Amino acid sequence: MIYLDAAATTPVRREVIEAMWPYLTGDFGNASSHHELGARARDALEGARAEVAGLLGCRPSEVTFTSGGTEADNLAVKGIALGRRAAGAGRARLAVSSIEHPAVLESARALARLHGFTVDEVGVDALGRVEPDALAAVVGPETAVVSVMYANNEVGTVQTVAELAAVARAAGVPFHTDAVQAAGWLPLDVQALGVDALSVSGHKIGAPKGVGALYAAGRLALEPVIDGGGQERGLRSGTENVAGAVALATALRLAESERMTSAARLTELRDAFIARVIELVPDALLTGHPSERLPGSASFCFPRVSGESVLLELERRGIVCSSGSACAAGSSDPSHVLLAMGLNPETAQTAVRFTLPASVGADDLDQTASALRDAYAAVTGIARR
Repeated sequence: MIYLDAAATTPVRREVIEAMWPYLTGDFGNASSHHELGARARDALEGARAEVAGLLGCRPSEVTFTSGGTEADNLAVKGIALGRRAAGAGRARLAVSSIEHPAVLESARALARLHGFTVDEVGVDALGRVEPDALAAVVGPETAVVSVMYANNEVGTVQTVAELAAVARAAGVPFHTDAVQAAGWLPLDVQALGVDALSVSGHKIGAPKGVGALYAAGRLALEPVIDGGGQERGLRSGTENVAGAVALATALRLAESERMTSAARLTELRDAFIARVIELVPDALLTGHPSERLPGSASFCFPRVSGESVLLELERRGIVCSSGSACAAGSSDPSHVLLAMGLNPETAQTAVRFTLPASVGADDLDQTASALRDAYAAVTGIARR
């Protein structure tokens, strides 16, 4: 099997398992307990927080551990918007891009449905980019928060986050970016990016599923999404996932230490793979920005054939990839990302996404391109019959 669905999830790294193992066994204490076992767990938790903060370029007190990227996005969008309302800011609008992950889009829609906010969706160009002028056109005195993802999970397009954050900052509006797909591939220094909040998830970078983190600038007054015993400085109640926090910190450190080398290597492999696919399947339509895309992201549409049929034929040949976001919960609707980029619904439903793990080799991608040629021929042959 050749696994090319790294945007959906990645295997847990051995170093990560070894780092978290003590906190699943001997040092299994509750970090909120007032005894020695609890204190050891608390020390590990705060050590992990400090490590994540160092990698993001922020203070430890600005890092909140969550159950993953979805919760981090919810806390950012809902927490900032409701926090500003509670503080008397009187702002009742939200600005989000039209290609956001459902964790952001549905958070914004929930605020509209339950709390009377108005959602301004900022469109993208045909390559999936938000133009700063387009954002500036909707951000104003009534905007509570702006959220634009760093890199798209379906087509891999990378946004000019620093420029977009500057637009929000000029209007006095906090800027959040979903960096779940960017982690390990793009710089995450929040000061250089100029963002006020940033979300990451562990299982995209070699940590287990079930842990993530949100950076939120200390000046922000966030309303919690989960209420309870007041853990995580009252922002995220619930027994702390100490082993998960250690895992996330370890995975993020390893990913950052390897980032430049891995990104350069995968970019070269990705570009060769894209060229080979287009050579072997001339009908293939590359989606997303041709160069400003994640190093391991190659996404295509195949007009007039079923994307799901291509996927099935590829899996028969030992290639595992996807039709887009793994978070669409089985939806057969065309991708909202591709529709926002101007593709018609029929073409959008032919999408196939290849997202490369760091371990992929040139031979794997040569085999995949040949398998895709054969899969496409099989599907088009069936369609003709």
